[in-house]
Amino acid sequence: MRMSAIELRKFVAPEIIFGSGAIERVGQYAALYGARKALVVSDPGVIAAGWTGLVFAALNEAGIDHVSFSGVSPNPRTDEVMCGAEAHRSGACDLIVAVGGGSPLDCAKGIGIVVSNRGNVLDYEGIDRIPVPMPPLICIPTTAGTSADVSQFAIISDRARHTKIAIISKAVVPDVAIIDPRTLTTMDSYLTACTGMDALVHAIEAYVSNAHSPLTDNHALQAIRLIRKHLLPSIAAPHDLDHRSQMMLGSLEAGLAFSNASLGAVHAMAHSLGGLLDLPHGECNAMLLEHVISYNFAQAGDRYRDVGCALGLDAEKMDQAECRAAVFGEVRRLRTAAGISGGLGDRGVRSGDLGDLAANALRDACMVTNPRHPRHQRDIEVIYEEAL
Repeated sequence: MRMSAIELRKFVAPEIIFGSGAIERVGQYAALYGARKALVVSDPGVIAAGWTGLVFAALNEAGIDHVSFSGVSPNPRTDEVMCGAEAHRSGACDLIVAVGGGSPLDCAKGIGIVVSNRGNVLDYEGIDRIPVPMPPLICIPTTAGTSADVSQFAIISDRARHTKIAIISKAVVPDVAIIDPRTLTTMDSYLTACTGMDALVHAIEAYVSNAHSPLTDNHALQAIRLIRKHLLPSIAAPHDLDHRSQMMLGSLEAGLAFSNASLGAVHAMAHSLGGLLDLPHGECNAMLLEHVISYNFAQAGDRYRDVGCALGLDAEKMDQAECRAAVFGEVRRLRTAAGISGGLGDRGVRSGDLGDLAANALRDACMVTNPRHPRHQRDIEVIYEEAL
């Protein structure tokens, strides 16, 4: 029997512990690395919610000393990474534990890079530019969206250039991801919406990426199905652990997909936006998604048809024009139903910003795997215009 050829692909993932009560296992896993002292990277909101305290207690029970670093902005900055690296060095730490959303997790990755490789975190922008492995890293996500706990990506805001940089390397894949759905119950509705839409974009962009594979496709489609079904109910009933667990699982599935298939124009453009105006990442993604789908559709229509089916549309019976309109309409309906309304203009983006935004987006590593390659900067400017 002749088998069809499958293009060579790699797939990387950390050790994953998933389920209610997982957060209390952090001391056990830290001890497996022979850790004596951990740098715990978090932020004030997560500390106030009580999740960081649970981590401290678990480390204490395991006999592991720790110091805390919580100087992390919603979009983690280069200077914060450098301060965290100094805290790691001055504290003589030998392990990093990150607890929070994407910001503390990405900051922790940046800290690990600098601790092992010296210099500035900006020196490692791009793909596979980290020569020395990081210290052991345990990530504990408290949002269902960024999937930094399983990914090869670290996104850092460069305030000097008013953009975000992407560091992509299997060197930044955490050693352990401890995923406890209970942590989602302290998220407010808007954060739930933004992070959930971020996860949806991860899944969709991974599925249409020109680096997708059978290994990533199944994860991506299952993530879309889970998010479509459970995002709005999890906003309506924040303490319903079933919906929260399914959203956390959807985020994990999306993370495994995009970490190995990469992303596309939505993320490249969102990184540029977030770097310029310090906007929430998931919010940027949500407002750009439908317009990038419209731009990409001619190049990846069959892939978007599968996306439409995973979103619950009867896309198989539609012609190309109908399918494009239906998928566009469904992602818009979902994000507005989640409470993310309006456009970029309502967030302070002006027509005079579009040139710089597009130029930075074109330099972003995520643009490389977009299914349609922009031929001119104006192509990206037009997408931003449509999202205003």
